[in-house]
This record gives sequence, C-alpha cells and structure tokens, in this order.
Amino acid sequence: MDNRAEVREFLTSRRARITPERAGLPSGTRRRVPGLRRSEVAALADMSVEYYAKLERGNLSGVSPAVLEALVRALQLDDAERAHLVNLARAADGSDTLTRPRRRTRDQWTPHRSLQWTLDAITAGPAFVRNGRMDVLAANELFRALHADLYATPGNQENLARFNFLDPASRRFYPDWDTFADVAVAILRTEAGRNPHDKDLHDLVGELCTRSDEFRTRWGAHNVRHHGTGTKHFHHHAVGDLTLAFEGLELAAAPGLTLTVYTAEPGSASEEGLRLLASWAATREAAPETERSTAG
Repeated sequence: MDNRAEVREFLTSRRARITPERAGLPSGTRRRVPGLRRSEVAALADMSVEYYAKLERGNLSGVSPAVLEALVRALQLDDAERAHLVNLARAADGSDTLTRPRRRTRDQWTPHRSLQWTLDAITAGPAFVRNGRMDVLAANELFRALHADLYATPGNQENLARFNFLDPASRRFYPDWDTFADVAVAILRTEAGRNPHDKDLHDLVGELCTRSDEFRTRWGAHNVRHHGTGTKHFHHHAVGDLTLAFEGLELAAAPGLTLTVYTAEPGSASEEGLRLLASWAATREAAPETERSTAG
C-alpha cells in the first residue's frame, strides 16, 4: 500500500464528512467543498494551515503524538479511526516493523493441535479463527456447517471477503448483505493500516477492486472499524434464519489472529436452529461413511 496516498485519502475523507455545524462552526455561504475547509481543520487542531496541508498531502513522517491527538479531536475520529491514524503514522516512520502481525495464509500456517482441540470443544455454536485478510484458518464443525456455501465453491480459498463479494450465494446467506459488505471492507481497510506491506492483502484488494464494483466503492470510502462484538443474521439453506451474537477474541499466542465464537440467545428459535444445524452436519458427515461402507 502507498502510505502517502493512504494518509491523504483517509484525512481528506474524514474532513469531508464533518459539517461546520457538527464542528461548532458557522456554515456560511458559497462553500465549494464538502465538509470542512483545510483552514477550519487547522484552526480546530491549533496548527497552521500550511502544516495541516502538509499532513493532508500524506506526510505523517515524524509527526508527534500530540499532533496526532489534535487531528483526532479536530476530525472527531472514533477509536477505530484513531488507531488507524496511529498505524499510518507508524508506517510513515517505519517504526511499525516490529509490531506488524506476522503474515499468515492458509498455506503458511497450521493451527496448533491444542487450538483445534479448543475449537472442537465448542459444540454449542460456530467458532473459527481468521487473520486480518479474513482468511478462515481454522474452524469447528458447526462453523463449517453454517458456512457450507463458503466451502462449497472452488476459488473462494475460504476467504470471507472474497465469498461476500464474488459468490452469488452470499446474497442469500447474508440477509443483511450490505451490512456484511461494509464490515468486510472496514476490516480489510483496518488491516491495511496495521500491516501495509502485506502482499497477500494487496493482491486480495486488487482482485476485489477489479471484480466487484460494490467492493471498489466501499474501499474508496476509507472506513475502518473495530469488530469485536455484535449480532449477525444468517439464512442457512437447511435450517432457515439464524440470529447469532458473536464475540471476537484476539489470540495472545498468535498476534494478528482473531477467534470468533457465535452463540444464540437461550430459549430462542435460533438456539433451536443451531441444534438442527448440528444434527444436519452430523447427518452430512455420516453420509460419506455410509457410502464407503456400502461400497466395501
């Protein structure tokens, strides 16, 4: 990723979304730009217009924490955006080298057997491990059953972003497709700020920008987010609609990887749906065994 371009486009996009009224400034007339003017951001951040213009051109090298915090306040960045700005500044300095997560692809990384044991011990809900590129690196049986479409289509390489944007099955599987699409792009954009030299991520983004207008438009928005907890809606072709809560946990033993566990509200229709999903998965697993026994 081009750090200067990333910085320029991120700061420009954040400035464009803030109205004068939101910033506590008079709106005035004859405004030729969306959002705030550079001079207004500079005044809010207590810096010269020339210095802010230098920053917005993409030069964050050597910028102090105090200046970054001034930008956070002036541009009203949330926690995820603040972290993204800090990561961009570290990349500009080259000081992120030792803190970058190690690159882990499906071909380069095998989960330790104790991690797979842990996933397999989670029997009441789907659970999986992903990297920042949204590659699925390890999963339990219920996750594989829930995401049967992900595993069914050759070429997905078991990547949730690729499935989301390139597989028509995702439109049925995700009733809130636009929400899933927004989240997927925000996760990838966050990872691009945290790990800008990841060639696999660069290749994935290039592929999705080329093949999906929906992705390309969202990528250009430069939105980032922390994706640690919430509720998602799914439609599984065998068990119907499921509303599942999720918690994402960073793996201390493998920085850069996230363990996500889905659960259903006790006593809900979705809890019964997960039980049906487990039964469906067991039946599906038993079928090949029966076929092999018959053939023998």
